[in-house]
Amino acid sequence: MFAEPRSKTAPILPKAALCAREVPTGYGRRMQKNYDVVIVGGGPAGLSAALALGRGRKRTLLCDSGPPRNAAAVHMHNFVTRDGTPPAEFRRIGRQQLETYPNVEVHEERVEEIGGERGHFEVRLASGIVRARRILLCTGMVDELPELDGYRALWGSAIFQCPYCHAWEIQDRRFAYLASKPEMLSFGLFLRGWTSDVVVLTDARFDVPPELRAALAPAGVGVDERRIVRLVANGERLERIEFADGAPLARDVMFAHPPQRQVDLVRALGVELDAAGFVRVDELHRETSVPGIHAGGDLVSPAQGAIIAAASGSFAAARLNHALTIELASSGALP
Repeated sequence: MFAEPRSKTAPILPKAALCAREVPTGYGRRMQKNYDVVIVGGGPAGLSAALALGRGRKRTLLCDSGPPRNAAAVHMHNFVTRDGTPPAEFRRIGRQQLETYPNVEVHEERVEEIGGERGHFEVRLASGIVRARRILLCTGMVDELPELDGYRALWGSAIFQCPYCHAWEIQDRRFAYLASKPEMLSFGLFLRGWTSDVVVLTDARFDVPPELRAALAPAGVGVDERRIVRLVANGERLERIEFADGAPLARDVMFAHPPQRQVDLVRALGVELDAAGFVRVDELHRETSVPGIHAGGDLVSPAQGAIIAAASGSFAAARLNHALTIELASSGALP
């Protein structure tokens, strides 16, 4: 039970939903009503956070729903001891290891609303309302894919974001990089670490600054400024890129960084975002601008990847747990 009653005046914030996903439903433990922490999101960040909180002896509910961001990925890479593991297997192992901690529950539950205040949150799930002292957001980001013919079908199989995650398997093939703005052109130089054949595409969105063109040329990175009409696939593989004029460009793979946005739930909470759209958190407690709501994983940083998200989630949980433990100990609420 809580050390003190929940404020009756705490508002319920606007409704926001996450989509359900058909995956195993945790451990079958009966859901409680009161928790120290509710974690929203069950990817690497959420699983790592739940592990830290479980070991910190906090009553924790992990709500995992919605299609995973890496749903198209066949294997997860660049994660020590888990390199090449299928994402679904990673989640299964993560959940299995959480079973050691009886104070941690994992449920396939859609979080519809979060209201209240630090120490007295109400979390409205599809199955009812639970209460929590703290909230930890590990929801990841939503990739907003462009309406380019052929793009969506190739996303995750021949169009990638992170070379650390995918480039080893496709090294020495013909790479393209779709740059969204001039300052991203130098990413083409970075891709040279995995192949000698790189062409940067602008899709006629901007003019290439002369100094950047001069930097790309010595590295053998080509630049194509034509407007793209479609991406032509051969099965799940990219075959060529067709333009509004001129000959097509034969490519095997494309890298791109499409715009991202926060999930509806995070936007409904009104937490402060930085200029790039990521959730601002303070360095000490990883707390957002809304007291008692913390965040970790891809939603707080453009540096993204499974192992980075896991580290971020674990760190956020540790800092949250530290502050919460001191608070509970000082008030005499610890057993």
